[in-house]
Amino acid sequence: MSIAELVSTDPCTGEAIWTGPVGGVAAAVARARAAASGWARRPLAERIAIVRAFKAAVEADADAFAQMIARETGKPLWETRTEVASVAAKVEISITAQTERAGEKAAEAAGVRQMLRHKPHGVLAVLGPYNFPAHLPNGHIVPALMAGNVIVFKPSEQTPAVADFMAGLWTKAGLPEGVLNLVHGGGDVGRELAGAAIDGLLFTGSAHVGAALARQFADTPHRILALEMGGNNPLVAWDLTDIEAAAATVVQSAFLSAGQRCTNARRLIVGPGSDALVEAVLALADRLIVGAPFDEPQPFMGPVISNAAADGLERGWAQLQAAGGRVMRPLVRARADRPLLSPAIIDMTGHAPPDDELFGPVLQIVRVPDWDAAIAAANATRFGLAAGLIGGDAARFDDFWARSRAGIVNWNRPTNGASSAAPFGGIGASGNHRPSAYYAADYCAFPVATLAADALGGGISTGLRP
Repeated sequence: MSIAELVSTDPCTGEAIWTGPVGGVAAAVARARAAASGWARRPLAERIAIVRAFKAAVEADADAFAQMIARETGKPLWETRTEVASVAAKVEISITAQTERAGEKAAEAAGVRQMLRHKPHGVLAVLGPYNFPAHLPNGHIVPALMAGNVIVFKPSEQTPAVADFMAGLWTKAGLPEGVLNLVHGGGDVGRELAGAAIDGLLFTGSAHVGAALARQFADTPHRILALEMGGNNPLVAWDLTDIEAAAATVVQSAFLSAGQRCTNARRLIVGPGSDALVEAVLALADRLIVGAPFDEPQPFMGPVISNAAADGLERGWAQLQAAGGRVMRPLVRARADRPLLSPAIIDMTGHAPPDDELFGPVLQIVRVPDWDAAIAAANATRFGLAAGLIGGDAARFDDFWARSRAGIVNWNRPTNGASSAAPFGGIGASGNHRPSAYYAADYCAFPVATLAADALGGGISTGLRP
């Protein structure tokens, strides 16, 4: 049963920073349904103008926006500023994607016009995550609104204040009442929204919740469901020539955002002669500053989102040790009552840990004897979001690209930090083949093919009796 009130706290201090009501799904869906027809029939140029006004509002309040994200997530201020910049940048990227992937096309032959146009689905639910509480739901909301849909948005219960701030910017931009509707709450509210009279749902979050949504949608195939669900991502290091640069790429891949990116590298796969790289990674991890978002100097990473998340990571860390892992850098919690965790590294060579996404600063090292074993180890997961190769030559990367199972495959770049100007998504337990980012336009509208002529013409010319 839903609680009557939701309280959001600063993970670094425990201070309450937001309090608000929970639930109200039925009323929010009704408001959205009432606004749907009017919004869909607005000319695209008018919808684009409002979306651009939202971008201007984001840029005008960028500092306050970044501070709110930092307070509620604990992420360093330098990182939340980049998130706000991504929210603004999403607008022009989405306008281009809308034109290229969901625009209009026409041709004429023998007096018959062939047309391709797109229609919005109607009322779409958006379920947002806590790790990028503005950027990731915004990646659904902007293209969905531009396509003519109306939205019911339930953010993570960990980050309601950021969602409220962002909704206020849409109001400043002149978005009509009922077009974007906000509801708060936990998993029970999410399930209620998924089962409401909506036309589709756009989700970013865990594989566990995504699978539950897929089951809930099984009897309604007419409703669109787009899932992005994280990964147990491999990073393979092979034939390295620059150990320090490789170590920096490994550390960024594994520990950026305190390991709370779905594209973070969870497993470093190395071949013979890799001791120098491992030692360099250990040394660099020791130098990372972990702290609060407004500390000076700025930390590399802040806390994980909550004490409950930290507790879960500590249990996952204990499971890795129980499975036979050799601790190289322990997972240290600076204070028992706060979720500040050190970067942790464990050698799991020769052992079979659970194929789970440990959503935090934990890196597993797996040593393999040869290249084929490296590919097999990289693919030894039910997930398939991101994979990376550092080192090697173009031929090696071509082979890695061809044989790896992931929707994002990088070479000599971190596994995280994907571009919004490219599709974003994975296979297996990482998604349902509906990539977001640049391809969000694909699931925000459906194509309508038309044959049209100005007048009836012709007739049946064969198969008739005289």
